[in-house]
Amino acid sequence: MMAKQKKAPRPKAETPKGFRDYFGAEVTERAHMLQKIAGVYHHYGFEALESSAVETVEALGKFLPDVDRPNEGVFAWQEADDEKWLALRYDLTAPLARVYAQHRNDLPTPYRRYAMGPVWRNEKPGPGRYRQFYQCDADTVGAASVAADAEICSMLSDTLETVGIPRGDYIVRVNNRKVLNGVLEAMGLGEAADHDAVLRTIDKFDKVGEAGVRELLTKGRLDASGAFIDGVGLSDDQAEPVIAFLTSKAADAAGTLANLRAAVGGSQIGQKGIEELETIAELVQAQGYGADRIDIDPSVVRGLGYYTGPVYEAELTFEIFDEKGRKRQFGSVSGGGRYDDLVKRFTGQEVPATGVSIGVDRLLAALREKGRIQSQATGPVIITVMDRDRMADYQTMVAELRNAGIRAEVYLGNPKNFGNQLKYADKRNSPVAVIEGGDEKANGVVQIKDLILGAKIAENATLEEWKERPSQYEVPRDQLIAKVREILEGQD
Repeated sequence: MMAKQKKAPRPKAETPKGFRDYFGAEVTERAHMLQKIAGVYHHYGFEALESSAVETVEALGKFLPDVDRPNEGVFAWQEADDEKWLALRYDLTAPLARVYAQHRNDLPTPYRRYAMGPVWRNEKPGPGRYRQFYQCDADTVGAASVAADAEICSMLSDTLETVGIPRGDYIVRVNNRKVLNGVLEAMGLGEAADHDAVLRTIDKFDKVGEAGVRELLTKGRLDASGAFIDGVGLSDDQAEPVIAFLTSKAADAAGTLANLRAAVGGSQIGQKGIEELETIAELVQAQGYGADRIDIDPSVVRGLGYYTGPVYEAELTFEIFDEKGRKRQFGSVSGGGRYDDLVKRFTGQEVPATGVSIGVDRLLAALREKGRIQSQATGPVIITVMDRDRMADYQTMVAELRNAGIRAEVYLGNPKNFGNQLKYADKRNSPVAVIEGGDEKANGVVQIKDLILGAKIAENATLEEWKERPSQYEVPRDQLIAKVREILEGQD
């Protein structure tokens, strides 16, 4: 007897770790926000670019800043025929460098482009940290002038206000890597390894503060869990310029810049960085952006390892409650800066570039916090089916509604149970149901049910004011559009 063949196990319906599905309202909200952002970028003279989601591993170069091994941090695979390694892009900047190097003879210089789309990171997922997420970037390639950096700061300010973050609820902070290089020079550090250790320590400034950075630069410190973290081993005198740099923020830009001059001492590169910050402050001021919107702030240290000149980030300053119910500021939703050596990898020549990236999901979360987006999207008007032989009548109605610009659909499930049709409308969050049975047809009328008002009456049965208003109307068939429109406007 032949062995009975084992049935293949059914696949498990689950999202892969670190990924998620986005449904109706979320997708629409994101698309709507991206459209507004694209509008601002376009208004500033940037052109759209859509490059491939897949790049050669070679073109992507070194991957995520904190990972050393090749292919670590990206989703990569090897092609069978030519053994080339390919990977999903992990940001929108590396593909831009490749596009510019490849097409530079046909592109204008400077080349100003914006790009939006998903990026993929093969990292350990965590709460709110996904392996696929949306980015929204704008970059200027081929302009050495810091006017390009100043412009991106003002554009970032406009973008936040356009999507619905009011003035006073955000600040664009600007710093400069060259100033930090001046500080490192003033410290008299010899080894590149020392530089890296100092950079890594500076990056912890927002977590451990001035005292923590001082300990980490010198003898080390105990962290919150009681573990001892080794220090870089500098003397107190050597650590001083770093502390002076990080704490140089004054009441106004002039004061901050004066403090920075003291921190960099005689370093030429440091002085050059301070001049660039001064120019940015002048240029944004000339366009009408005060320090309440764009501010010189040396405590912006994230990404200083990667960037070569000005660095900027947009921080939302309003307070929210975290998971544990503690009050905190919303924090950063966007960052960027100047990276003058990215295209050089391909061409051998240095090409100046500066750009910004907006974290789309974080910005959406911020807009929800501010009540700027209604997460509950309105569904379509539902034409119920009372008589399945009269589907053509219902299709005529739905076509009229759609032609009048009203979102609508005919119920296409099993029409036997009318209650199920209303349950469906409820699940779709539909504002209106249209009913035309045999009697209505004979009398040339339709019933129009205001589902939003109906739900309110059911919720607040005691509220007399709702009872005054009928939630169902009978109107002549030729008044269908006018009545539906009137109800929808009333609901708004």
